[in-house]
Amino acid sequence: MYNPKSHKAEEFISHKEVLETLEYAEQNKNNTQLIDEIIAKAKEEKGLTHREASVLLACDIPEKNEEIFKLAKKIKQNYYGNRIVLFAPLYLSNYCVNGCVYCPYHKKNTHIPRKKLTQDEIRREVEALQDMGHKRLAIEAGEDPVNNPIEYILESINTIYSVKHKNGAIRRVNVNIAATTVENYKKLHDAGIGTYILFQETYNKESYEKLHPTGPKHDYAYHTEAMDRAMQGGIDDVGLGVLFGLESYKYEFAAILMHAEHLEAAFGVGPHTISVPRIRRADDIDPDVFDNGIDDDTFAKIVACIRIAVPYTGMIVSTRESQECREKVLDLGISQVSGGSKTSVGGYFQPMPEKEDSAQFDVSDRRPLDEVIKWLINLGYIPSFCTACYRKGRTGERFMEICKHEQIHNFCHPNALMTLKEYLEDYASPETKAAGEKLINEELINFDNEKLKGDLEEKLTQIHQGERDFRY
Repeated sequence: MYNPKSHKAEEFISHKEVLETLEYAEQNKNNTQLIDEIIAKAKEEKGLTHREASVLLACDIPEKNEEIFKLAKKIKQNYYGNRIVLFAPLYLSNYCVNGCVYCPYHKKNTHIPRKKLTQDEIRREVEALQDMGHKRLAIEAGEDPVNNPIEYILESINTIYSVKHKNGAIRRVNVNIAATTVENYKKLHDAGIGTYILFQETYNKESYEKLHPTGPKHDYAYHTEAMDRAMQGGIDDVGLGVLFGLESYKYEFAAILMHAEHLEAAFGVGPHTISVPRIRRADDIDPDVFDNGIDDDTFAKIVACIRIAVPYTGMIVSTRESQECREKVLDLGISQVSGGSKTSVGGYFQPMPEKEDSAQFDVSDRRPLDEVIKWLINLGYIPSFCTACYRKGRTGERFMEICKHEQIHNFCHPNALMTLKEYLEDYASPETKAAGEKLINEELINFDNEKLKGDLEEKLTQIHQGERDFRY
């Protein structure tokens, strides 16, 4: 049944293959010779198969785990350097016709107030996000063909891109909406979206159908094959994710890597991003009932093993996770984080009264964006608001080719410094600005390319003088 080139969900995510993989990993978790062979292959930084990576995840030999973490840090540095991209979610509507038992937006939940933003309300939300300093958004909406049709999503994207407030502009809109048709993916592509994101929640078909008892999302195959249709619709940057805590983490780990292998085999382009959210408490939702929770150490190892298995992919951790947890996984593989996030519909423009709060889940890291920026700088990372690759056409296969040859530093490093400079000039607190200027100067000293360094210094001066939106 297992066929990574197939476009049928139950063939490229074969339940039998996952179970055999988990059995193989369990049998070999203390096989030092095999583990050494896999680590040696991983050091070539070309990735691992789902079976090989599952062995590393299962390994419980302390010294080998240290090697795994050390290697993940090295691969992260070689591919993505010390840059961390910032984004924020923007919830457009929480109307939903599905019955997902882990999500407070499920249709039968009468506690949560339902809200859909008008275009004027979206403009206010975007202005508030721009005043924070954000340049990149991920829009979210429940699945409801009446309240949230594709036309509403497309109009909202156009509105978001149209808002130019002070020096602010949203330069990339990523989209996280329900699985849809090839025709609708073509419309999203034509609207100029960045990445299409869709979380699988769980790849275990039996568990999936129980967790989604009603609504169109109940259809496992249609949901799991969504990325194929997105690719067929012209969207070549897609983002995978599972919701850890719903099913065995080892099952989800193997399956999401199989999904990445499928995209490579079928389209020649793997996932642009992989997200690793863990289930959180929310209105009408108690995560303890799922009994598949993972601790922070296990979570960190999952991040490290994904980074080793798919070195090229961006990895995202959101404000679901605490500051302490996020700090732990940053150098193990994470390349994008959200900051100053609100998971309520209409949560940015003004504080939400508790009785009107429509938060999808509890946020653990509640710090304002400026504090997150300062924290990253103090840890030695370059906070980046860069959207240049998407706007320069470096997407899909072209981006992957550059990334797999570890060449994105040539673009991303200077672009990150310029977007950080914009943030420091327009939005930063005095403390953050001082720390950021110091970081930029330190990074410039280490530039090997003198011609690029000179050009970058000139652009940084122009940004200080009021010009914006340079990009390589």
